[in-house]
Amino acid sequence: MTKPQLRKSLRKSKYHSSVNDRSQRKNSAPKQIPAKKTFLSRLLLVWGMLVLSALGLAGRLYYLQIVNPTITYKQAPEGKTLKQIARDQQSTKLRFYMPRRQIVDRQRNVLAVDRITYELYAHPYLFKRNLDKVPPEQVAEKLAEILENKTSEELLKHFSQRDRGIPIAKNLPESVKEKIEKLRIDGLDLTQNYSRFYPYEEVSAEVVGYVNRDRQRRPQAGVEYTQQKLLERPELSWLLKRSFMIFQKKNQSIFYPGELKNVKKMLKFDDLSLQLTIDLRLQQAARAALKEKMEQYKAKRGAVIVMDVRDGSIAALVNEPTYNPNFYEKYSVELFKNWAITDLYEPGSTFKPINVAIALDAGVIKPSDVFEDTGKIKIDGWEIRNHDYATKGAHGTLTLAEILQRSSNVGMIKIINRMDRRDYYHRLQKLGLEEKLEFDLPGYAPGHLKNEIEFTVKSIEAATTSFGQGFSLTPLKLIQLHSAIANGGKLVTPHVVKGLVDFNGYLHWQPSFESKQVFSPQTTHSVLEMMETVVEEGSGQASKVPGYRIAGKTGTAQKVSGGSSGYDATAKITSFVGIFPVESPRYAVLAVVDEPKGEHTYGSTVAAPIVGSVIESLIAIEGIPPFEKGSGE
Repeated sequence: MTKPQLRKSLRKSKYHSSVNDRSQRKNSAPKQIPAKKTFLSRLLLVWGMLVLSALGLAGRLYYLQIVNPTITYKQAPEGKTLKQIARDQQSTKLRFYMPRRQIVDRQRNVLAVDRITYELYAHPYLFKRNLDKVPPEQVAEKLAEILENKTSEELLKHFSQRDRGIPIAKNLPESVKEKIEKLRIDGLDLTQNYSRFYPYEEVSAEVVGYVNRDRQRRPQAGVEYTQQKLLERPELSWLLKRSFMIFQKKNQSIFYPGELKNVKKMLKFDDLSLQLTIDLRLQQAARAALKEKMEQYKAKRGAVIVMDVRDGSIAALVNEPTYNPNFYEKYSVELFKNWAITDLYEPGSTFKPINVAIALDAGVIKPSDVFEDTGKIKIDGWEIRNHDYATKGAHGTLTLAEILQRSSNVGMIKIINRMDRRDYYHRLQKLGLEEKLEFDLPGYAPGHLKNEIEFTVKSIEAATTSFGQGFSLTPLKLIQLHSAIANGGKLVTPHVVKGLVDFNGYLHWQPSFESKQVFSPQTTHSVLEMMETVVEEGSGQASKVPGYRIAGKTGTAQKVSGGSSGYDATAKITSFVGIFPVESPRYAVLAVVDEPKGEHTYGSTVAAPIVGSVIESLIAIEGIPPFEKGSGE
C-alpha cells in the first residue's frame, strides 16, 4: 500500500472511530426527565399521603364516636364519651342539696322533717386560743359540759388516739354547735350535715318509720321506705360555664352562671308535703289507752287500728312496744316491723260476724232463724265446747244475735254446717284472706287457709273456722272485713297515704284505691244490728259510751303452739272490734292484746275497754253528736 493510500486509510479509521465513540456515548448517557413532570409526581405523592392520613383520622374518629364511643384510659372517667368529656371541661354542674319532703298528718302537724345537724371532729395538734396552746385536759372538760353522754375522761381517751381527725359526736343540733363555737378553740371542726327529725318521737313511729343517718340516708321502715319516690324532691342543679384567666402568672379556671332559665327553676322550689290519713291526736289517745291496759295485764304486745269504713283510710295505727325514730340505733330490729300488718294470728270470735254474713249471703240461714245450743258438740271425733260450758252449760235455743252475744261456738258450727263446705271455702277465698294486700306500709302478710281438699273432706276444718280458729290473718285484714260489714258490703282498700299537699292544704296528687262488693247491703245491715246487741246486752258492754250506738264483737283465741293439741293453754290473744256510730257507720276500731297475764283476761275485759276509750276520743275530736231516736234510722 502506498503512503497516500495509507494516510487515506488512517483518516477513514479515525473518522469511523470518532463516529462510533459518539454513538456509544450517545447510547450510554441517561435520558433527561423534564422538570415539570418531576414536580407533579412529588405533589401527587404529598397529596396522597395527606388524603390517606385524613381518611385514617376520620376512620378513627368514626370508631371512637360511633362504633365504640366509650373510653377507659386514666385521663378520663371510665365509660364517658368524648363529647361528655369535652362538656365537662367546658362547664360544671352545681348541685343543690334537696331536703326530703315533710310528712304531715291529716291536720298538717309535721311528723318528719329534714334539719341541719353537725358532726364534731377534734385535731389535738391544733388546740389553740388566740395563738396560745390549750391543754387537751381543758378542751375535754369544756366539751364534757356541752355534750350529753360524754365525760372528760372519755374525751381525753379519744384525744390520745391520734393528733388529728378524731370523730367526737354526730347529729349535734344548732344550739350545741353555737356553744362549741363560743369556746373559740382552734382544732374543733364542725361539719354540717342534714338528718331526718321526728318531732313527735314514738307517737307515729310505726307508720312514719325512719331514715338512716349515714351518708346514703337510706329509708328503713314505714312510709319513709314505701313512699321514697314521693318524698324525694326532683334534683335541682345549676349549669356553670368554665372560662380561664391569668392570675399570678398561672391559668385559673373561673365559672359564670349559665342561662336565665336555671335561675327561674331555682325560684320554683317545691313546697309539697306528704300528707297521711293519720290523726296525731287520735294516735296519742289510742296509744295511751293501749299502754294502760298492757301495763295492767302485763301483756307481751298490743295494737290498735282505727279505720274510716267509707274509704279505708287509717285514722290511727298504734303498736306497743314501739321505738323513738330519732334514736333508732338503740332498739332491736324486731320493733321496726309493724306487727299489726306483718304477723298472722287466729282471730277467734271476732270472725263470727263475718261467718254469719257469709251464711246469710249464701241463703242457708235467715235473720229470724234459731239454733239449739247444746253447750258441746262432737265433730270427726273431736269434742268442741263453748268457752263458758264449765260454768253455764248448754244455752238452749238461741237467735243469731244471741249466738253472737254469748259467743256460742256450738251455734256457729250449726250455722256453717248448713253450707256446702266447698262453697264455704270459696266464699272465704272471695274475701281475699290469702291475697296480697297492696298496703302503703311494708311487710303485709297474706292470711292462711288450709288447702281446699283437706278443708272440704274434713268436717273439723269448717267447724273450727266457724268460730275463728284453724286459719290465720293479720289484724289489718280483720278490720278491713269488719269495715265491709259497716259500709254496706264493700271491701275497701286500707291506706295511710292521703297525697301530696301544698302549704295552703291543696292536694296536688292523691292515690286511687279499688273496692269490691263482697256482701249484700241487706246482709250487712242485719249483722250490724246483731253486733249492736253484743255491746248493749252481751260481752262487749265495756265498750259502751252513753248516748251513742256502738256495734262490736269480742274475741279470746288460744295461740298456736307446737304441742300435741296445736295450741298453748297458757297463752291467748284477746281482741275487740267496734263499729261506730251504728245509725251511720263511720269508723271501725280494733284492739288486739297479745298474751295478757292474770285472771279474767278476755276480749271483754282487756280489749273492749280500749276500744271504748278510743271511741270517746273520736267523739271529742270529730265533734260527733249523741244519737237521737227517730233522727238516724
